[in-house]
Amino acid sequence: MSGTMSAPPMYGDKLDVSKTKPISMWTLVKVEMRKMIDTKAGMWLLIAIGLITAAIVVIMLLAANASDHTFINFMGATGAPQGFLLPVLGILLVTQEWGQRTGMVTFTLVPHRGQVLWSKVFAALLFGIAAVFVAMIIAALATSIGGSSDGWANVGLDDVFKYGMLQVSSVLGGMAFGLLFLNSAGAIVVSFVLPIAISIVSGLWHALSKIQAWIDLGTSQMPLFNGDHMTGKEWSQLAVGTVIWVVIPFAVGMWRVMRAEVK
Repeated sequence: MSGTMSAPPMYGDKLDVSKTKPISMWTLVKVEMRKMIDTKAGMWLLIAIGLITAAIVVIMLLAANASDHTFINFMGATGAPQGFLLPVLGILLVTQEWGQRTGMVTFTLVPHRGQVLWSKVFAALLFGIAAVFVAMIIAALATSIGGSSDGWANVGLDDVFKYGMLQVSSVLGGMAFGLLFLNSAGAIVVSFVLPIAISIVSGLWHALSKIQAWIDLGTSQMPLFNGDHMTGKEWSQLAVGTVIWVVIPFAVGMWRVMRAEVK
């Protein structure tokens, strides 16, 4: 019968899987993206990102001065809500395997943990890039409908690149906390509370405030958020902050997951 899958040949009481093709990375990425959509939390989070992004632009279109109705300003307005929600998406991509106890199934079907983890990273990057495109489309529509006379002024690829860096960094930062804690609630709370605590302490402690831009990722990302021209020092501060808040937690989290007992 056409369209049916043939079973691997049997040799005695043994199943021959020597000719079975390994699961490709792209297949795993599609599976991880499908997992995010299939779960209620993931589905509603994606819907919330789209709706809130649109709502922020509409509110700005109705409330802000006409002179502020520029593509760059609309894009900047979407940065705040996406910056809060995209880390949660990165966290859920990781912790759903452990919180819902489906890790045993996943790592049995694909016994290479590194391959599974990197597929989650690529899925997170695709979601982050998709969020950037959603923001660009909504901002472009708002600019076309009610933009100012110079609504498209000063729009360049560098602005889109900076905005993309901001959102990709957000989703990867959330994933790093997810890898560290392997618990959705704990990772979400710490990812929000710890940066706020650092900012408060830096504001109160004069000695720490001098290096705040080097140790507080939110501060070092402000030029990206504002679309300002960045100096070499500001790029260095962004790099150091990214290493502290994204790269190191991500590396430690990957090390932990590669050695964690799957239950």
